[in-house]
Parts: sequence; structure tokens; C-alpha cells
Amino acid sequence: METLISFLNSNWTELLFKTWEHFYISLTAVILGILVAVPLGISLTRIPGIAGFVMGLVGVIQTLPSLAILAFFIPLLGVGKIPAVIALFFYSVLPILRNTYTGVKGLDKNLLEAGHGMGMTGWERILYVEIPLAIPIIMAGIRVSTVYLIGWATLASFIGAGGLGDYIFSGLNLYQPEFIIAGAVPVTLLALLLDLLLGRLEYAVTPKGMKKADQTA
Repeated sequence: METLISFLNSNWTELLFKTWEHFYISLTAVILGILVAVPLGISLTRIPGIAGFVMGLVGVIQTLPSLAILAFFIPLLGVGKIPAVIALFFYSVLPILRNTYTGVKGLDKNLLEAGHGMGMTGWERILYVEIPLAIPIIMAGIRVSTVYLIGWATLASFIGAGGLGDYIFSGLNLYQPEFIIAGAVPVTLLALLLDLLLGRLEYAVTPKGMKKADQTA
């Protein structure tokens, strides 16, 4: 314990910086995943004939070892944060894509027809009917993806992207537990904190009628 306290006293500024690096890499990958997976998931509900193929393809990418994905991008993009973010982006897509497709596909057709009867355009139905009603399921996918990526982002240190993985792997190589603890504990706390914040965001953006339904269920 004394060794850990001494380590934190000597390296707390670097620890804060690496925590920020870790947060930046993970959040950037998740945001890219949202920007790609949500529109793609909505689009697949319009063309169900290829939905199974796309889901399967993304699922195959998800099964590839994360280190293999990171290594694949080194000849193309070199080392550093950019290849790490792109590799993590591929891992962020599947949970968000699957939940978006499931949430929108499972909506009550009568509600969609009501929007059409009110004269809404296709874009208006997406923005004002489909996304608001499917948002709890979409947000669940985003929360799962975010928590996973925070853990996987530790591997980004292998290609010089920084983050808390530097401490974890230095501790393993040097047989120094204080390094491992200094890296692993902030990763866990970061995952829990972001999951909590995203849960609050999910509640805030969920339509009021659906909140009441959830509370009475």
C-alpha cells in the first residue's frame, strides 16, 4: 500500500493525463460508431433483404482479435491514436447497429402510419417518431459499446496510442503491482462513470410517456 501511495504522489499528474488520453480514444471511437451505426441501422430497416448480410459481416469483424485489428492498421496508418481510434471504432459498431435496427424494426406500425397520415415526410418520421420511440434500445447499445471500448482501449498502448494501458503493461513487464493498479482502477471507474452518465442521458432523452410506462411496468 505504501508503494502505491508513493507511486501516486510521484505520478498523479501523468496519471490524470493518461486517464484523459484513455477517455479521448474511447469516446472518439464511440462517437464515430454512433455516427455510422445509427443511420445504417435505420437504413437497414428499409432494406431488410441485406440486413442479415450486413449484421453478419459486422459480427465477423467483431470476432477478430483486437490486437489483430490494431496490427492490421499499422502498415496503413502507422502507430499512435489514429489507428487505435479506427480499430476501436470497428468494435463499437455492432452493439449500436444491432440495437438501432432492433429498436426501429420493432416499433408499432400503427404509430408509423399515424405519422404518415399527419403528412410527415420520411425524414420527419425518423426524427420525430422512430428515433424518439427507439431511443431506450439505441442508448442501451451505446452504453454497452462504451463500456466495452474503455476496456479494449488499454490495448491501444501496444501501438503507441497512450492511455492507461501504458501503466498496466508496464506493470506486467516490470512485475510492479502499483503500475497495474494505477492503470486498472481508473479504467474501471471510468467505465462505471460513463455508464452512469449515459444512463442519465438515456432517461433525459426518453419520451415522457415511455418513462411512465417503464416506471409502472
